[in-house]
Amino acid sequence: MLFEQRQFSFQTPSPAATGTEVRFSVRARRLSVRVLRNARVEVVAPPRTSTRRIAEFLSLHQPWIERQLARVRELAVEVGPFPPAALELPALGERWKIHLAGGAGRMRIRELTTGVLQVAGEGDHAVLQGVLRRWLMRHAKPRIAVALAALVREGDPGYRRLSLRCQRSRWGSCSLRGTISLNIAMLFQRSEVAQYLMVHELMHLVHPNHSARFWRAVEARCPEWRTLDRELTQGWRHVPPWLIT
Repeated sequence: MLFEQRQFSFQTPSPAATGTEVRFSVRARRLSVRVLRNARVEVVAPPRTSTRRIAEFLSLHQPWIERQLARVRELAVEVGPFPPAALELPALGERWKIHLAGGAGRMRIRELTTGVLQVAGEGDHAVLQGVLRRWLMRHAKPRIAVALAALVREGDPGYRRLSLRCQRSRWGSCSLRGTISLNIAMLFQRSEVAQYLMVHELMHLVHPNHSARFWRAVEARCPEWRTLDRELTQGWRHVPPWLIT
């Protein structure tokens, strides 16, 4: 196993945090920490790192953790009702009303007509969350793939395939093998922001860093990238919490 995850009982570094999770990874060469959108503190540690060493590490980085928690609170999204009355997907220019039909059997979802989703069957909130996520993945992937392919120009190296993920902290990434991974949460951003994200990752196939050359390549394709990048950074406020919790 690459990861082993544990919940530690030592006091979290801030009363604003809802808990601390530690993952032991054979890939980790040193301790690292990040603050998730749900105000949880996550530490990644090399195998056999002691609890005492982790506690000391958290204490040392407490000021940074406090600043990140403050940012999480600033960007916090109002939870709102669940299930939602509709799915608003600005990136695709779509709105889907949700009709809960009830009934027996496994919970399932289908498109009644354009703009209407029917959810039938039995299940709790967690089951419904999974059903909605899976529908978003199925529905969005071919549409995003077409949009991404349209941005690829002759001479662009390396793009091979698209992968969609549901992540809590990253908007996208690309691999040396030409796979571009995008967060399904992009569907809740404006189409211009979603397009910037795709351009950003495509340019990483040419420049696998954030060098001056990389940003010049991005600007050549997307002159308004600075504004859109700031909007994307703030974009978590538009993502419904049920999608990534």
